[in-house]
Amino acid sequence: MKPITRILAATDLSAPARHAVDRGFCIAADTHARYTVMHATELDALDSLSDLLGADSREIKRRLADDARATLLRLLADPAHNRGVAADARIVSGAPLKVIAEEADALDADLLIVGARGESFLRHALLGSTASRLLRKSVQRPVLVVKQAPHESYRCLLIPVDFSPASAQAIRLGRQLVPKAEIVLLHVFELPYEGKLRFAGVEDGVIHGFLETARRERRQQLHQLAASAELASGDYAPLVRHGDPAQLIAAVEQEQACDLVIVGKHGRHTAEDLLLGSVTKRVLAESQCDVLVINAAGAPEDHGSDA
Repeated sequence: MKPITRILAATDLSAPARHAVDRGFCIAADTHARYTVMHATELDALDSLSDLLGADSREIKRRLADDARATLLRLLADPAHNRGVAADARIVSGAPLKVIAEEADALDADLLIVGARGESFLRHALLGSTASRLLRKSVQRPVLVVKQAPHESYRCLLIPVDFSPASAQAIRLGRQLVPKAEIVLLHVFELPYEGKLRFAGVEDGVIHGFLETARRERRQQLHQLAASAELASGDYAPLVRHGDPAQLIAAVEQEQACDLVIVGKHGRHTAEDLLLGSVTKRVLAESQCDVLVINAAGAPEDHGSDA
């Protein structure tokens, strides 16, 4: 997997969006990656007020852009937050979703960081369309959605796996980001037509046998996946659970005190490729900790990543 050498964070300069910038400083300090922080302005929106502003509209735009740059530079120079990392500042004019994706492409960023909340384009990002649209636009790079104020490097990573190509990539990326963090590998499965089997008169003992067999097989697959991602047996905690994936991911996140969940944007099934996948969207909405979304479809194929 390509090493992390370029990180891009997007901020609307609001206090809630500060968490994303601070987390970027944390990761840049750990990985020694070059760090760029951008702010997108939509000053062309003032053109609709040109009749009121008159000849002053161009000067007002310049002042607003200068103020945004000064605010961003102060933000990045604060030694209480920057962990000794010298970040590049970028002020870009245009629709935020479009210019964030374009800037990430121009930098060939290995990681894009956004805040879960903000006061403008990031407001209600998790529950609205902003994060989904940005994730769809940024198909070739991981996107980290930051929810919590970072006080230290991530300590415990929860990586739900479905044995698709994204699973091994998620493990490798987690190790790159935080080499010393604990790793919890979680596989959640559901027995096909489980409710229908009971309706059809299949005895509970038979269904229980099916579940135990499936649990053993999936645990073996989990160990094979970990080995393919170069994890030793003591490097991770394997968990195999039966039930609703999104609910169990949230439950395990709390049980294991995880501070980062890494999920794949696409799974094994075609229906999941249409948007983000229902499980990924629910994890983004319901998780209490930060969420890193990767997209196996946009990354170079990793022939050794599937169990």
